Amino acid sequence: MQTISQLVPLRSAVDALKVDGPLALVPTMGALHDGHLTLVREARKHAAHVAVSIFVNPRQFGPNEDLDAYPRQLARDSALLQAEGVSLLWAPTAEAMYPAGYATNISVDGVSAGLCGAARPGHFDGVATVVCKLFNQVRPDCALFGEKDWQQLAVIRRMARDLDLTAPHVDGIIGVPTVREADGLAMSSRNAYLDPAQRAQAACLPRAMQAAIAAMRGGADYAAALAALRGELLAGGFHTVDYAEVRGADSIALQAGPGAEAGRLFVAARIGSTRLIDNLPV
Repeated sequence: MQTISQLVPLRSAVDALKVDGPLALVPTMGALHDGHLTLVREARKHAAHVAVSIFVNPRQFGPNEDLDAYPRQLARDSALLQAEGVSLLWAPTAEAMYPAGYATNISVDGVSAGLCGAARPGHFDGVATVVCKLFNQVRPDCALFGEKDWQQLAVIRRMARDLDLTAPHVDGIIGVPTVREADGLAMSSRNAYLDPAQRAQAACLPRAMQAAIAAMRGGADYAAALAALRGELLAGGFHTVDYAEVRGADSIALQAGPGAEAGRLFVAARIGSTRLIDNLPV
């Protein structure tokens, strides 16, 4: 596995790899877990070579968020990727990604509104900007993202279509189902912030979501089911609920009840200093 941190050698390495066939990209911020490795394994089904990027992107963190605390474990992550047969690790420096004088921002309207877009102003501009740059740097034939970050996936798909970053009629953006722990909690690098008591309480999140979905599928009023979900989370150890909403799977438009578009339940809640997100189909 080649590990590269500067753009000029990256371009040469990518050209050499693409001689063998398609190249898949798995963008990450590191602190890898089995959810990330599942993306890598899926990527190998779609391409001759897999490239993984590790970059803790400062532009997607707000001023009071966990940029400084976000786990950075490059040596450990590199060993995991090498064991998975990854061909290229792109680990740019902040200076390589955003050189002096950098002044460009990408904003995706519509799907970025609400949910994490409202709770974390500017977050999806940072995501869209860095992912667009990663696509231009690595020039992959496809890229894989986890469905745990469903709204992010919708933003990236919209951006890729609008900016012609993938070939027409080809879905070069591949969503991979959320990987979960044995108790149902979605795998996340931020789970490492939880102490043992908080980790046990966090399992309330998927349970409460499943109960709300069962109620809605059984004909319960959406607002009542969501209110019950919030109450269950607060009783179970979460101290705030940023949102608990049903939205369209593609449009991310708010849904007050069953509609023509498939709905998903989106939840973000805080336990201790840790903010956890999840989503499930309704």
